[in-house]
Amino acid sequence: MSITGPGSITAANIQAVNNMNNQLSTLSEELGTGQAAQTYSGLGSQAGLALALSSQLSASNAYSNTATTVGTTLTVAQSVLTQLDSTETAVQQSINEQGTFTLNANGQTSIQAAAITQLDSILSLLNTQVGSNYIFSGSATTTPSVASTSDILNGNGAQAGLTQVISERQAADLGSGLGRLVIPATGGGTTVSVSEDVAGSPFGFKLASVNSTLTGANVTGPSGSPATISIDMSASTPNPGDSIQFNLTMPDGTSQSITLQATANSPPGANQFRIGATPAATATNLQAALTTAVGNLAQTALPAASAIAAADNFFSSNPPLRVSGAPATATALVAGTPANTVFWYTGESGATPPRQTATAQVGPGTTIAYGMRASEQAISTLVANVAALAATTYSPSNANAQASYDALSQKVTANLDPQSGVQQISDIAADLANAQTTMSNAGTLNTQTQSTLTDMMQSIDGVNQSQIGEQILTLQNSLSASLSVTARLAQLSLVNYLAPSTG
Repeated sequence: MSITGPGSITAANIQAVNNMNNQLSTLSEELGTGQAAQTYSGLGSQAGLALALSSQLSASNAYSNTATTVGTTLTVAQSVLTQLDSTETAVQQSINEQGTFTLNANGQTSIQAAAITQLDSILSLLNTQVGSNYIFSGSATTTPSVASTSDILNGNGAQAGLTQVISERQAADLGSGLGRLVIPATGGGTTVSVSEDVAGSPFGFKLASVNSTLTGANVTGPSGSPATISIDMSASTPNPGDSIQFNLTMPDGTSQSITLQATANSPPGANQFRIGATPAATATNLQAALTTAVGNLAQTALPAASAIAAADNFFSSNPPLRVSGAPATATALVAGTPANTVFWYTGESGATPPRQTATAQVGPGTTIAYGMRASEQAISTLVANVAALAATTYSPSNANAQASYDALSQKVTANLDPQSGVQQISDIAADLANAQTTMSNAGTLNTQTQSTLTDMMQSIDGVNQSQIGEQILTLQNSLSASLSVTARLAQLSLVNYLAPSTG
């Protein structure tokens, strides 16, 4: 018969206690993490599936994080576009509600002074940052989008600003005083002619067409190079009330007409010419009336159209265009350089469409485009027209100042009205709204995907925490009992087994 000693029993009990401690540690970890295993190898045959599900869940979470970041940018951008649109409306309203024509010490009306402040506000909005990114700089997000208001209007050192560019353009469009048209004296003849000074020149008035009801007059043109209109009055003299209309194209592309009416009155009224005793005398009178009318138009409507054209070339062209050579005799525009001209837009100007300069994947196979450039047509049109108003000045001694200012303000208002087929600020906002909708839909799908993947992971790697709690409690009770028994066994010795001696 073999007898197991107390030492062997104690060792077995200690091993059992260690095993229970290990089980308790494992169960406690499962309870804390909610996972049945801390490594994929602990999942056995389910490890591959769990790894694939975890990868998909991480990707879905990344899409959600990206959407949150981009969502902030889109919200800010929409706010900026709303403010730009409101400023555009405010400029138009201020022009429509303007009062008496009064110039301040700088040679500007109160509307123009306000336009300087509005321009500064617009440019500040275009330099908006989200985090460290300039959102209107295209892909060059670390570069400011636009130059300062002062540099744009007044230049910077050797770099010409808009004020100088407008002044040069107005001188080039005016020429010798007739808007670059040539109206020679008849010299006693019966033919009146008007022609452009240089073929192909971008400056001054352009002859578009002529309409005549002058009795007996032979009217031709515009034709030739440079374009010319001729009125031969040798056949007879016109009747009172007969008229001739010259249709001109302005530097900004708009149209203007001059209508001259024959009259027997002496002296003739405004935009009339006196019928002479002979065809030659009538031709001389027509030539004089035409010269006066063109000269008046060159002092009123032409400077306004010239300012708009200069602003358009400054803000809508990259690089900006300006007069080449001495303005009064210039016949061409030249591209400005960073050395001699302020470049108002300082962001990226690549061939990539603006929206595509910033993209983000917000779901499996779902990418949104949300880039913007301050140089986009809708924005540059707003900046150009407000800047033209802000940069133009008038002399109090100029009798044509009010007429010229009125022409400019009317052009600005018309240019800021929505134009068919031309990008509007609302179009940019609509593009971003579409991106927001796409992102929102992708976010809903991501949320659903994350919920499904989490449930699947839970079924593989998850634990029933209530059941684990019960197992821990049972194990703790067993462990307590085992520790108690082991402690008693550890205190036993052979003496305890021997009967006490009797005397």
